[in-house]
Amino acid sequence: MRPIAILLAMLAWPGGEATAGPAAESYTWRNVAIGGGGFVTGIEFHPAERGLAYARTDVGGAYRWDATARRWIPLTDWLGRDDANLTGIESIAVDPSDPRRLYLAAGTYTHERAGNGAILRSSDCGATFQRSDLPFKLGGNELGRGNGERLAVDPNDGRVLFLGSRAHGLWRSDDHGARWSRVEAFPALATGESATAIGWRKQHIGIVFVTFDAASGKAGAPTPVVYAGVSSREGGLFRSTDAGRTWQAVPGQPTGLRPNHMVGDGRGDFLLSYGDEPGPDRMNDGAVWRWSPASGAWTEITPAPQSSDLEGDGFGWGAVAVARGNPDVIVATTFNRWAPRDDIYRSTDGGRSWKPVFERSRFDHTASPWTAQAKPHWMADVEIDPHDPDRVLFVTGYGLWASRDMTAFDRGATVNWIFDDAGLDETVPLDLVSPPQGAPLVSGLGDIDGFRHDDLQRTTTQFARPPRYSNTESLDYAGLDPLLLVRAGHLHHPDPATVRAAYSRDGGSTWTAFTREPPASEGEGRLAIAVSADGSRAVWQARGGPHWTTEDFGGRWREVRGLPASAVVAADRFQPARWYGFDPASGRLFTSDDGGESFAQARDGVDAIAGGFRGELLPSPEKAGEVFFAAASRGLMRWGEGGLERLPGVENAFAAGLGAPRPGSSTPALFVHGQVDGAVGLYRSDDGGREWVRIDDARHRFGGLRMLTGDSRVHGRVYLATGGRGIIYGEPNP
Repeated sequence: MRPIAILLAMLAWPGGEATAGPAAESYTWRNVAIGGGGFVTGIEFHPAERGLAYARTDVGGAYRWDATARRWIPLTDWLGRDDANLTGIESIAVDPSDPRRLYLAAGTYTHERAGNGAILRSSDCGATFQRSDLPFKLGGNELGRGNGERLAVDPNDGRVLFLGSRAHGLWRSDDHGARWSRVEAFPALATGESATAIGWRKQHIGIVFVTFDAASGKAGAPTPVVYAGVSSREGGLFRSTDAGRTWQAVPGQPTGLRPNHMVGDGRGDFLLSYGDEPGPDRMNDGAVWRWSPASGAWTEITPAPQSSDLEGDGFGWGAVAVARGNPDVIVATTFNRWAPRDDIYRSTDGGRSWKPVFERSRFDHTASPWTAQAKPHWMADVEIDPHDPDRVLFVTGYGLWASRDMTAFDRGATVNWIFDDAGLDETVPLDLVSPPQGAPLVSGLGDIDGFRHDDLQRTTTQFARPPRYSNTESLDYAGLDPLLLVRAGHLHHPDPATVRAAYSRDGGSTWTAFTREPPASEGEGRLAIAVSADGSRAVWQARGGPHWTTEDFGGRWREVRGLPASAVVAADRFQPARWYGFDPASGRLFTSDDGGESFAQARDGVDAIAGGFRGELLPSPEKAGEVFFAAASRGLMRWGEGGLERLPGVENAFAAGLGAPRPGSSTPALFVHGQVDGAVGLYRSDDGGREWVRIDDARHRFGGLRMLTGDSRVHGRVYLATGGRGIIYGEPNP
C-alpha cells in the first residue's frame, strides 16, 4: 500500500460543476497570512498513520495536517453560500481501521434561521466528500463546542458510527455514515432540561462524546462496550454492553459536574475531565476522574485544587489525554482559570502527582508575532501525538500550540512550544481596504483588532497600541491622501477611557485615538466610519444612532442633518466636499456637497432591501462623481452624473468591490459575489459591467462572504472577507 502522503498527492479534485453563465478564468486562491486567530475546537490524530491529523474549528471549517509541508490544509472551502452553515464543525472522526476515511459533523448553529446539519464523509482523507443530510441542527459555534468527540467510528467495525446530538439524542449509522437512525433506547437525560445551558440564549448541549472500548470486541464485528457522555450534572456517563442497543448509567460516577472528554489509557481504564458548565463562555469548577471498569472504582485525580485566594478564581478542566505507549503519562488542561493563568498539568505516575508545565515553558512567537500579546485560554482540547510523545498539541481561542520536546520536561528541562498554525487562518474579517499607497491591504478583524499586510504571504503587523480594539469593524482611507486611514472599533468589555475611533497618517503603522466620541454615541451593533477625500473630515456612527461629523478627529462633533439612522455613507475619492448616502431600509439615495454636514435625497433610488443587508457604497477609485453598490436582488448599481443604472447580467449582488483597471484602461475592475446569468459565484468585469468572467471554481466557494474588494494596484487581484476562513485573496493564473 502506498503511504497516505503519497496517495494524497495523487488525488485530483473533481472538475468544475456544470453551470450556465459567463466564461471562467482560472484563479489561484491563498490565505492572506495572519496565523491563527480563531477557536480551534478539537484535534484528532490517526492512531495508525504517522503524521496524519485533523483539526476542527467553530466557524472556519476543518483542516488536515500536512506533515511534509508542516502546514494545515483546508478541507471545506468547496462549501458555497447556500451551505455556509456547514462551515462550523461540531465534531470530527477518523476510522482507526482505515486511514483514508474521515467524517465531519457539520453545522454551525441551532437557532431557527439555521439549516440542518450534515455528515460529510470522505474516503480519501478529505480530498473529496459525500454528504448525508441530518434531520436536525448542529452547533459548531455554540456552547460546549470544545467538548467531544460527539462523532465516533467503531474501531473494530468501520461501518458503524455513533453521533451524539444536542437536542435529538443518540444516532447510529451502519453503512459508513450514509444513512442514520435514532437510538431510541438511549436515556432521556440527553434531551432533558439538565443537558441545557444558558449563553446568549438557552442552548441544548446534549451528548458531548462517544467512546468505544476497543478491547471489548474483535475485528470485523461491532464493539460491544460503548460509552456516551451527556453534559449534565446529574450523572451523564452511560454505557452499553450490547453494541449500543441498550444503555445504563455507569454506577458510582461523580455528580454535580458535567463530563466533557473521555479517553482510554491503554490498561483498560478511562480518564474523564469535568466542568460545571460546558464552556467556553463559563466554567467555574471541575475535576478529573479515573474510571476502572474491571473493579468498578472511581478515583479522583484532579491535578490542582480550586484556589480560594482570589474571588471568582474558580475554573474547570477542559480536556485530558494519555500517552499511547505509556498509560502513566497524562496531561490535562485547566479551563477559564484567569488567575494566575490557564495551564497544562502533566503526570508521569498515572495521576497520583502532577506538575504545571507552563512554569518551565518557552513560547516561540516568531511565526505569528501578534500572539505575544495573547495568552493561552479556552484550552478545550489537548492531544499527545500517538507516534511522537514529544509532540503535544493544545488548542486555544486563537489557534493551537505544539511542543517540540515535551519529554524534556520530565527530565527537568524547559519545554519549547511553537504556534503551529501555518495555513490555519480562522478569523472573521469585518472590513478590508486596499489603498493606492502603503500596504496593499489593511484589514479589520473580529477578536484580534486588525492588521497592516505589507506581505500577503507572511504574517506582518498587527495594529500598534494604542488603541487596542477587540474588533475593528470599519476602515476607510482618504482618496487624495491614501496614507491617512481611519478606523472604528468595538470592545468586548467596554472601557470609558478607550475612544472607539482612531486615525493613522502612515498607512496603519501607528494610530492615534480620536479626542472623544460624539455625545449619545452608545449605540449597539456595528460601528461605521468614513473619511473625506482630503482627510479633513470624518463621519462616524454607532448603528441605531445618528451620524456625526468632525473636522478635528473628535475634538468637536456636529450631528449630520438629513440622513436616516439606517443609512450608510461614503466619501467621493476625489472631491472633498462630495459625500454619498444609501439607506437599505428604504432604498433612498442621498448626496452632500458641504463635506457631509448635511444630505439631501437624490431623485434616484431602489426598493427597500431587507434582511440586514450590508449596503456598502463603493466610490470609484478612478473617476470623480461615480459610486457603485450591491443591491441584493436589485442587482449591481452604478450611480453617477447620468443617474442610477443597473448593470446588465447581475441578477443578485450579495457583495461587490472595485480594483485596479486592466493595463491601458481607466475603468476600474468590478468584482461581484452574486448571481450572474443564472449562476451564483464570484465574477469580474473589466469593462464596466458589460461582460463578466467567473473566477471561482468547485473547490473554492469559501462559504458565506461578508464583503470583498479588489487590489488598488494589481489588476485582477481580489480580497475576500469570509465568515470564518480569514482573508482569502485570488489572482489570475498566468
